[in-house]
Amino acid sequence: MSGFLDDQDAAERILNHVENGTTDHSDEVWREPVANYLNPARLACETDEVMRRTPIAYCPSAALPDIGSYVARESARTPLVVVRGRDKKVRAFKNACRHRGTQVAEGSGCAKAFVCPYHGWTYQLDGSLKQVPHEEGFPGFDKSVHGLVPVDCEERLGMVFVTQEKSLWKESPFQDLPQLIESDQKLMSATEVDLDANWKVHLESFLEGYHIRFAHPETFYPYGYDNLNLIEFCGSHGRITYPFRRIEKLADVPKEKRNIDGRVTFVYHVFPNVVITVLSRHTNIVIIEPVTVDRTRVVTYVLTNAGGGEDAAALAERDHSFVTQTGAAEDIALVKSIQRSINSDANEHFTFGHYESLIAHFHRNLTAALDGKPIE
Repeated sequence: MSGFLDDQDAAERILNHVENGTTDHSDEVWREPVANYLNPARLACETDEVMRRTPIAYCPSAALPDIGSYVARESARTPLVVVRGRDKKVRAFKNACRHRGTQVAEGSGCAKAFVCPYHGWTYQLDGSLKQVPHEEGFPGFDKSVHGLVPVDCEERLGMVFVTQEKSLWKESPFQDLPQLIESDQKLMSATEVDLDANWKVHLESFLEGYHIRFAHPETFYPYGYDNLNLIEFCGSHGRITYPFRRIEKLADVPKEKRNIDGRVTFVYHVFPNVVITVLSRHTNIVIIEPVTVDRTRVVTYVLTNAGGGEDAAALAERDHSFVTQTGAAEDIALVKSIQRSINSDANEHFTFGHYESLIAHFHRNLTAALDGKPIE
């Protein structure tokens, strides 16, 4: 495994591509069977055998700022609740009362305890069962073994990760990944939206720049390039860099003094289903949760960028609004277009060429995980 380029080396590589009219590419063509987007049994394996056995980004640490801060939602089709305890440690639990399974938390907020809305069973922030109303009606009942069911959880790289089942990984999948979210980045919003598309179709839309000139002719393309990207791998993860034309102003700046902030968009793919986009003025964390083969829940956290200063929130809001209403909307329309035709039998497979190697990297690792083989 190897880490990503530092800013100075990334700038150097981009400027070389600009000068030579080239881009990063591979020598591989990957053909992914369309059946793999349509088969409910395949989707069940993707969630049960891969997502539940992989440390999955659940939320940024910034979503849990205080003791009692919690986030409840489904991850890999399992209801979970993640909470910061009185010891400031983050813990995760299956979101189900140990009485009859009612979910004990909804959405996000801050709580002193979790109280089941059905019969009032009360759980402390560490998951232990504190109170059972009319406990005498449950003779011999042992509260100490009926706490919320814990799920492995760790806080690192500015994120909270959950692993629901025995991990696929022999070594840490985070090795050599950079800090993804810095402590000074402020959470601006969190949303959940259902998208009528397969989760992989949506994910793929983030992972190549081959489409920029045609999909975004009046939004992103005027500021960027046609098919000019850096593509890097870090184990099963990856990063694609989208440079803006203004990076050319660095051509005459000594390499060690080049600052590429605001001159590129970094898109990190954290295997298998998370995308982190670091744009000019804001950062998006996009968690792509499969629901069915043709429906996906998209969880998006919007944060200010690191080191943004006093105007960070206002600048981030303006940047986010532009991206959401323009390029992102165009991508969503194309994702829906693919989904509408996916059952037509027009294609037996989707073809990912030399400029789409990050997508191929994802499918190779997903296939390996499903086959029980070591993940790169």
